[in-house]
Amino acid sequence: MDTMKSLRWFVRAVELGSLSAVAREAGTTQPTVSKAIAALEAELGVRLLARTTASLSPTTEGQRFHARAQALLADYGEAVRDVLGQQAAMRGLLRVNAPAALGQFHLNALVLEFLAAHAGMEIELILNDRMVDLVEEGVDVALRLGGPLPPDAVARHVAASPRWLVAAPAYLDRYRAPATPHDLARHNHVRFAWLAQGDDVTLTDGQDVVTVTTTSRYRVNHALAIRDSLAMGAGIGLCPAWLVQDLLAAGTLRRVLPRWRGETQQLHLLYPGRRYQPARARAFADFVGARLAALPGFEAASVLRPIPP
Repeated sequence: MDTMKSLRWFVRAVELGSLSAVAREAGTTQPTVSKAIAALEAELGVRLLARTTASLSPTTEGQRFHARAQALLADYGEAVRDVLGQQAAMRGLLRVNAPAALGQFHLNALVLEFLAAHAGMEIELILNDRMVDLVEEGVDVALRLGGPLPPDAVARHVAASPRWLVAAPAYLDRYRAPATPHDLARHNHVRFAWLAQGDDVTLTDGQDVVTVTTTSRYRVNHALAIRDSLAMGAGIGLCPAWLVQDLLAAGTLRRVLPRWRGETQQLHLLYPGRRYQPARARAFADFVGARLAALPGFEAASVLRPIPP
């Protein structure tokens, strides 16, 4: 019996709650995982998992053993890295999750740069805008822009991006540019679909806070589509600077009500809430965090004040 493999599969079975999920993650079959854990139970003389047709959960003994097994695997990983050196630790698969627009617009190029520097690495980049369960889906590192963060994940604040009102010059030539935030009510607001605040836009000039109910004839669930629509003159949008900085510099878009801004968008790196993180995950997080924070449109969090309550 491969004891270390059986320990890993047992720990992941407890974390994922499914032998099938462990098998998918390990690239093997469910019966193979089941037999390995059964052999571990036979060797210990203790039942570790309570299995039914609908669920899987650790027994009381399994819960206690799980905590010790996690620590043992972490110590074993540290020992292997110490013997083989850092380069050996920079091998294997890394699963990364990120918002679709950030991934397509910036992260994709950074991933390719990282892979070019680490020939033994593989990266599986999944782009979507939903809040994934890092443990359930086997994600090593996730990036999140704004919104509430999952309580069971470890979050590292990377950067922040101010949110500005922008529109195409052609739109502003056709419709008189707003002179005050309340003038936004007569303009078409191109926004992200499914926003909790709906058509309400909250702005601050650093002292006052104003909320305006706008009209949104076009709502879309992808930031790059919003960017393109604004560039084509579809209306006014409240966008993070990282998304539109290049179009502003080129004159394709212009700031609207430049004294006012929306709530700052925060960028976080997330890790599964477990003790041990692979060296490759830590190295990737350090690399991508530093590079994203240095991109145009991102600023150090201390530079930006949040909208007062």
